[in-house]
Amino acid sequence: MKDLLETIAKRLVENPDAVTVSEKEGQRGSIYELRVAPEDMGKVIGKQGKIAKSIRTVMRAAAIHNNKFISVDILPQV
Repeated sequence: MKDLLETIAKRLVENPDAVTVSEKEGQRGSIYELRVAPEDMGKVIGKQGKIAKSIRTVMRAAAIHNNKFISVDILPQV
């Protein structure tokens, strides 16, 4: 799952070396934190959040296949 999210994000951004994905366990399932360079935030979120929503949809579909619940948070690299 982590590799899938990382692959999707790296294809969208101009600085793929800045993409990192970390996984945390939450109450309802896994939380994936996608971090990208600040200048790439717009590319990952998209107009009106359409790309971010699509990323979350793909990740949830993959999680359902594995009987899991996940959440994806998109954050700027610090």
